[in-house]
Amino acid sequence: MPGLVQLGDMVPALRLLVGMMIASLVIAALYFGREMLIPLALASLLGFLLDPAVSRLKRWGLPRLAAAVVVVTLALGVLGGLGMYLGSQVQQLSADLPTYQSTIRDKLRGLRKKANMPSAWDGVFKTYHTVEKEIVSTDGKAARVQKVQIETPESKPTTRMLQWLSRIAEPVTTAGIVLLFVILILLDRDELRDRLLRLMGGNLHLATDALDEASRRIGKYLRMQFIVNLSYGVPLAAGLWLIGVPGAILWGVLGAIMRFVPYVGPMLSAVFPLALAFAVDPGWNMFLMTLGLILLLELISNNVIEPWLYGSSTGLSTLSIIVAATFWTALWGPIGLILSTPLTVCLLVMGRNIPSLKFIEILLGSEPVLGPQQRLDQRLLADDSDDAVSTALETVEQGLPARPGQQDKANAVSNFYDEVAIPALRIATQQHLETATAEHRLRLSSGMDALMDELQEHYPVSNEPQPDAMGKPRRRLRIHSAGARWEVDTLAAAMVAHIEGLYGHEVSSSDWALATQTHLGLRSSHGLPADKDWQHAMQYADLLVLSMFNSQPQSMARRLVRRMQRRWPDVPIVLALFNAPAAAADPGFAAKCGAQACVTSMHELHLWVEALQAEELSEGVIAAPVPEDDAARVQCLHDSGVMDEALTPLYRDTVQKAINAFNTRWAQVSWVDDQYVYAPGSLLMMQTEGNHGASLAREQSICSYVVYQAELVVIGDLARDPRFSGNPSLQQKQVRFYAGAPLIDRKGYVLGCFAIMDDQPRNMSDDDMALLTHMAEQLMQDIRETRKQGQADKE
Repeated sequence: MPGLVQLGDMVPALRLLVGMMIASLVIAALYFGREMLIPLALASLLGFLLDPAVSRLKRWGLPRLAAAVVVVTLALGVLGGLGMYLGSQVQQLSADLPTYQSTIRDKLRGLRKKANMPSAWDGVFKTYHTVEKEIVSTDGKAARVQKVQIETPESKPTTRMLQWLSRIAEPVTTAGIVLLFVILILLDRDELRDRLLRLMGGNLHLATDALDEASRRIGKYLRMQFIVNLSYGVPLAAGLWLIGVPGAILWGVLGAIMRFVPYVGPMLSAVFPLALAFAVDPGWNMFLMTLGLILLLELISNNVIEPWLYGSSTGLSTLSIIVAATFWTALWGPIGLILSTPLTVCLLVMGRNIPSLKFIEILLGSEPVLGPQQRLDQRLLADDSDDAVSTALETVEQGLPARPGQQDKANAVSNFYDEVAIPALRIATQQHLETATAEHRLRLSSGMDALMDELQEHYPVSNEPQPDAMGKPRRRLRIHSAGARWEVDTLAAAMVAHIEGLYGHEVSSSDWALATQTHLGLRSSHGLPADKDWQHAMQYADLLVLSMFNSQPQSMARRLVRRMQRRWPDVPIVLALFNAPAAAADPGFAAKCGAQACVTSMHELHLWVEALQAEELSEGVIAAPVPEDDAARVQCLHDSGVMDEALTPLYRDTVQKAINAFNTRWAQVSWVDDQYVYAPGSLLMMQTEGNHGASLAREQSICSYVVYQAELVVIGDLARDPRFSGNPSLQQKQVRFYAGAPLIDRKGYVLGCFAIMDDQPRNMSDDDMALLTHMAEQLMQDIRETRKQGQADKE
């Protein structure tokens, strides 16, 4: 057994050693195989640039072979023409250079005179030279050194020609190999892609996503690099022409080309126009104006254009780009510097899609490796509450509009609690008994108290009831918020009180958790807290919110709710189960406990608070507000012809595609009229005689919320949403999940929605929501094209 334990301890070290050996072999292969790998890498880079043009010609009906030949020929023609033009410019400048000799000579003499003038450092230099002579002298006399000059015999013309050919043979050969590889890549792109997919393993989904991401990132980087270089070269040429520097177009083209070489290229391209401005003008005005032009363009390009165009096109951090440039330059020289960013992007994509290489994404990627909730937890554990508070305030400010109202502030703070603070407390709860020390717990508690104080100071509660969506004042509720057991429960209760206070309710919260007060004997004869403020708050409360971070809250929730109801039977109770989503997802758990509802976020809690405020319900459903311009919207709906029966096959086809893509049970296209919502061809809605297909009263439709909000609406569990939990039509069909994207016409009116539904609760990723939105936009485009084609057929 001791031997096995020692061997188990050695496994991580052995894995590290094996990984380092493999990395060393890969680096050695890259270095010693550079003669073959450099042309291949260059050809791949050029293939990314030229392949979109080849694909476009192929879509226009040209065979791929002919398209590749046309694109390569055009590229070579452009490069050849550009080379001939630049060559003529260089030849003209070479012929004019002798005329600038006198100007150069006069300026150098002037600089030499200024350099030889007496200065404050002459005494220092004189003393230094005297000491140096004394050190190197022998017996006080300087050693006499006789200069020897070795003259090489003049080589023969044949020898010089061979030397010249040997110098150009290597780049010409490399260029020929690159050209051959480019043609082969353009011709056999699909075959090469299939082989790469096969090499990356059997998971075609993962390999396809990796190749698509690499192609998208590198292609976007090259396109943006071209635009950035063009935005630098054109103003440079124009500015040099206005200043009067000879060969302005030549230097503009050279500046644009040299910016493909990171860091070094811009400096090298600036040397030539500066040197020519120095040689042409007898004074210093042209040189200074040229220098100012170059510095201005560099500042604009580096600080405005590049951040605006690049964005996150590569996904690499600034440090990783610099390190990658150094690494690839050391391996492959100047070509490695040019290829450093595309090659590193490929490594980043591999790290993102291959689990064993995940560390590469962590080292090279620009995305934060810690989420906001993890960063907040770490700052609190590090006793850096100032940074935690500043980060929290910045996060809330980012979610506010330009001129925020009280409702906007409440929504922003609520989002911060849901997305950052509550998950941070959840992390702290998981580590409470595992790795946290007493000092860690104290730091977390103190830091979170400071964070809450700052947020409450910057966003104080409102004493006025907030209006509803129609501008009418809502009834102000008296809400008491309490924690169940731990200190994190009490912190969450304070967040609940802050949020509902921002929404205009009269709130109070307990500084002691219920179970803690009971454990310390601070309770009455009823087994409830004996604190006078607690008793007074509950006596007049309209709602009690009980916060819990216990992952298994069933028994405690039933016990506490039972005690509350024995003493205050008329006060509804909402359980905020922030760390028990499985228990909250059970639609019968709240009823078993005797609570009004179970929620897991501040957003869900506020929906239930709004449900208590609602005075009018349509068969157990809280109807969505009607937009102010609804009459104009309905008129556009009738004029659009989207409810034409001829479009029903298109709707059914789109619905089937959505069901297959999202793996849901239902999907439908809905059009929202003034009183009803119509879903042509829907199998979920009941058919209504005399209407445009299946229909449902607008007050009972979720789609009416999509129309009102004019944005994507996702409800993970309808049974936990008070707006729809009592909807009889949804209960009959057992619909639990809904996601609807607005169908918007060209005037900006939301005519309806394209929705997917399921009989099980579920979540949607950002990519899924983007895809659903794209399908809705594509459906509107297909409708316009179908109607246009139908009108053309009638004519």
